[in-house]
Amino acid sequence: MDAATGDLAFLPLGGTGEIGMNLNLYRCGGRWLAVDCGIGFGGAELPEVDVMMPDPAFIAERRDRLVGLVITHAHEDHLGAVAWLWRSLRCPVYASPFAAAVLRRKLAEVQLLSEVPLHVVPPGGSIDLPPFRLRLLRVAHSTPEAQSLVIRTPAGTVLHTGDWKLDPDPLVGPPTDEAEFAALAEEGVLAMVCDSTNAMVEGHSGSEGDVRRALTALIRGLHGRVAVTCFASNVARVESVALAARAAGRAVAVVGRSLRNLEAAARDCGYLRGIPPFLGEDEAADIPDDNLLILVTGSQGEPRSALARIAADSHPRIELGEGDTVVFSSRVIPGNERAIGTVQDALVRRGVRLMTDADHMIHVSGHPARDELRRLYRLVRPRYAVPVHGEWRHLSAHAALAQDAGAIPVLLEDGDILSLAPGVPEVVDSAPVGRLVLDGTRLVPLQGGVMGARRRMLFNGVAIASLAVDEAGRLRGTPRLSAPGLFEPDDPEQARIMAEFAEVVADLPASLRRDDAALQDAARTALRRALGRRLQKRPLVEVHLLRI
Repeated sequence: MDAATGDLAFLPLGGTGEIGMNLNLYRCGGRWLAVDCGIGFGGAELPEVDVMMPDPAFIAERRDRLVGLVITHAHEDHLGAVAWLWRSLRCPVYASPFAAAVLRRKLAEVQLLSEVPLHVVPPGGSIDLPPFRLRLLRVAHSTPEAQSLVIRTPAGTVLHTGDWKLDPDPLVGPPTDEAEFAALAEEGVLAMVCDSTNAMVEGHSGSEGDVRRALTALIRGLHGRVAVTCFASNVARVESVALAARAAGRAVAVVGRSLRNLEAAARDCGYLRGIPPFLGEDEAADIPDDNLLILVTGSQGEPRSALARIAADSHPRIELGEGDTVVFSSRVIPGNERAIGTVQDALVRRGVRLMTDADHMIHVSGHPARDELRRLYRLVRPRYAVPVHGEWRHLSAHAALAQDAGAIPVLLEDGDILSLAPGVPEVVDSAPVGRLVLDGTRLVPLQGGVMGARRRMLFNGVAIASLAVDEAGRLRGTPRLSAPGLFEPDDPEQARIMAEFAEVVADLPASLRRDDAALQDAARTALRRALGRRLQKRPLVEVHLLRI
């Protein structure tokens, strides 16, 4: 799959044909460059999964030719997997000061901080990783120091936009430098690999400045306890909430680990200046309700988040009820609708008033809508457009817009190896792709045996039979059945199934009953059939055999 000097290719291992789990590779002259390394979440369609990430096996096999990993910004879907996948990559990592501050905390949690060569690159800086010469262009986004990546190679120049938007008033950091993009066009851009998240949304994404003004007016008019939930990495939004609280005479308490970590990273990098340190959960109890604002994690309905526990009245320190308000200053990430609805229902049941972006100007997206995409294409004038960071409907809408803007679109998905040069861009090969699930502190394949068994147990239950036999294979005593999720403890159906199971085992050939492995296999089959006939389900079955 590796090509000779003079080629230029692009390979997404994650984040193309899906939203999240971004892991992109560029190849030139037999060398590889990685851009971003992020996580995704299971959602309603994968209830057995909490956190997952792309399988890096393809590039791990070529890590001796991997010159580095560049992080475009500090969002989880772009850097959240570094701490878990770096041992497979073993390459230098490059990030802006804020992204590096976030990443250091993640690396420290898995005892990798002293091992990973993490290089801090100032916004707008350059990185020389032959044959790749990289220039970072500052862009506005919903987290500080987001950067587009100009990748110059002997075969041509590629603009990898990362996540971006055109915000005239981003509040934290400068607006996207449109002059830099226009200057890039003058030297010629072979291809633009570009964010597609909002390619179906007409108009403009909106400005953080507008949200700040709206939040200030909104919170000033509220009574009782006020809780605001937002994406923890949106430092501008956190600052806006703090300023709105100050204007309303409210102290701010932070509830949730991710917000605490992001606050620390932001202050380390010089952000949130002029904002007093936030109160902790214990201190919130001493503040009158009308003088308290709670900044809380859980905008996506995450079951273990602080907001979910508050909604379920299971949080040890924070309560919300009649007369209080929760402001969802965030968007619904596709797939999280059910989880968010569950949390919101529980809050309303407790008498809490909800405010969302459906009714109030309390959130704007960090991704470009169609007018912004058109503007960037006019500035950059790439010969080819490669839509990424979106599901197929987003990629297709982006491709049509790019074509109208004068670029030639190329659609691909995870695992497609796109040759950009020499010659006309085309998908010339494919690489194996997959997903790894973070299961506690280990990584297991999504399609492997562990998660397959987890899915079967989730939907069909698990049944474990225990039986004792003598040396000749004759049953001794009555087999026992443990089947959580299938039967109530006193269900007489268990006894009937065990009687049928015992009859089948007793009728097995004598030679088979004297062989432990063969007897266990036959007993599993018998148990599976007995349960299938009675329950019309196919649970995961296991047989514990004791020979006495």
